[in-house]
Order: sequence, then C-alpha cells, then structure tokens
Amino acid sequence: MSSSPSIVSSLANASQQITLYLGQSILIFGIIGGTLNLIVFLSLKTFRQSSCAFYLIIMSCVNIGQLVTGCLSRIMIVGYNIDWTQTSLFYCKSRWFFFQTFTLTSYACMCFAIIDQYLATSTYRRWQHWNNIKLAYCLCTVSFIFTILHGFPSIIYFNFTNLPTTNKLICTITNSVYQRYRTYGFNVFLAGALPVFTTVLFGSLAYRNVKHLASRTVPLVRRELDRQLTSMVLVQVVYISIAVVPYTTVIIIISNLDLQNKPILAAELQLAECLGAIIYYSYFATPFYIYICASKRFRQQLIYVLCRIHANYCRKPTRINNQISPESQMNSNTNKD
Repeated sequence: MSSSPSIVSSLANASQQITLYLGQSILIFGIIGGTLNLIVFLSLKTFRQSSCAFYLIIMSCVNIGQLVTGCLSRIMIVGYNIDWTQTSLFYCKSRWFFFQTFTLTSYACMCFAIIDQYLATSTYRRWQHWNNIKLAYCLCTVSFIFTILHGFPSIIYFNFTNLPTTNKLICTITNSVYQRYRTYGFNVFLAGALPVFTTVLFGSLAYRNVKHLASRTVPLVRRELDRQLTSMVLVQVVYISIAVVPYTTVIIIISNLDLQNKPILAAELQLAECLGAIIYYSYFATPFYIYICASKRFRQQLIYVLCRIHANYCRKPTRINNQISPESQMNSNTNKD
C-alpha cells in the first residue's frame, strides 16, 4: 500500500508524456496532411467533379477542425495541465459541441464516400445514377444540420460543478439521462458501432465490385478514378475500426466502474483512456498519409499539384496569352495518370 502513490504518479506521468509527444505529433502532422488533401482535391478538376472526392474534401475540413478543437484541448489539459474548460463556461460548452459536431460529420462523410464508391462500381445502372455531385451536396448539408442540432444538448447540459473532495470547479454533464446517452447513444452507437458497421459492410461490397471493374465497358479515365478512390477509402475503412474500437471500449469500462477507492485501477484506466484517445484522434490525422500509401496515382497527383501548378503560380504570376493555361494542362495531365 505504501507504494500506491508512486505507482499512481508513474501512471499519470506516462499519460502526460504520451499526450505531449504523440498528441502533438498527431496535431501537427494531421493539420499538414489535411491541408495537403484540400490542396490536391481542390486543384484537380477530376476530383472537383467527383462526388466521392467531395465527401473527402468535407471530411478533410472537419478533421482539421476536430484536431484543433479536440486534440489541442486534450494536449493542453493532460500534457500541460492547462484546462480552459475550468476558466470559461463558453469554452466548457463549445468544446464538447464542436467535438460531437466534427466527429459525426467526419464519420458521415466517410460512410457516404464508401457507399458512393459502392454505387459507382455497381453493375446496376439505376444504382449508378445515385452517384452524383448534387446528391453529395444535399447529403452533406443535411448531415451537417443534423450534427449541429445533435450538439445543442451539450450546450445546455455541460456546466460547472464543484468537486466534493477538492471544491474545484470542473466542466461536466449535469443531467444523468444525457450522460447515459452520451456514453451509449453517442460514443457506442453514433460514433462507434454505426460508422464501423456501415463502412465495413459497404467497403466489402465495393471491394467485390472493383475486382470486376476491368470487365465493364466504362471510360478508362472513370475506371481508373473509381479504382483510385475505392482503394483510398477501403484502407481508411480498415483504419476506422482500429481507431474507434479501443477508445469506445475503454469509455464503456470507465463508465461502469466505481473508481473512488481504487486509485491504481483509476490511474491504469486513465492511461488506457489516454492511449485510446491518441489512437482515436489519429483517425482524423491520417487520411492524407493513408492516401499516399494506398494510391500511386494520388502520389503522382500530389507531386504534380505542388511542383507543376502551385510552384509555377509562384514563379510566374502572369502568363503570356498564347500559353497553355494551368487548368487545361492540369486536366490533360490528370487524364494521363
């Protein structure tokens, strides 16, 4: 029993170091990767006209937002012991609102993207008609409105309360019903089982379709784009299971245990929760790195966009009238990939 404080201190220090080094790396590389995703997707007409790429564009935007609002807050709280939620009621409420909004929007876009690729690679013509950019606009708008409305209860029920032991203000949920919903309805179902099940199911169907894509009479450029996007999102489907399941499992365990008189177990679970959260936030940071590993074509497009398009814009801000425009050159290069 005499060694209990030292064990708890060691576990707490491990949680702090993991958050500092891994958390900051995820934040920095995630923002860089998300920005590069947006540059590539928005620079090439091939992607701008693709409904699947549109979902990935929206997902890249909300992933950056999730890292800035969620991951950065965790780094400050656990890594630097600076908790802005204890000093500002506005930040206490808005942090969890943005966390839920960005999480659900990102998962919705991931599900839409893999379903879109399943429809795009389907042998049924009438299903392929659902693969269009207008529907993508509508689905993203509806999902964003839903996530905003879904986040409003967090603004109402997150408030300051006093810890009985230390008389210290903390930001927590003050409604027991909403607390149970957040644990099981949000963490387990909406941000856990539902996106994992949906992406794995339609990912398997899309993989089956893409294996027979070469035998179909579709334009070569469209076929290669479908292959590229399907391979990109399929690898991300595998990673979403790796990222979501551990964190969700730890949250359920912590929510169902009484840890008041078990400091060592509480510290161990805190360490497990810290590791799970780091893996969880890595989901929002890794799409760009998954894409460059999974798709040779994406690597070529990245080099082309950075070295040919934007580098030329920086070197030659004005072009001669009879010179080939960057847009036409970009499209011809993309069609050759």
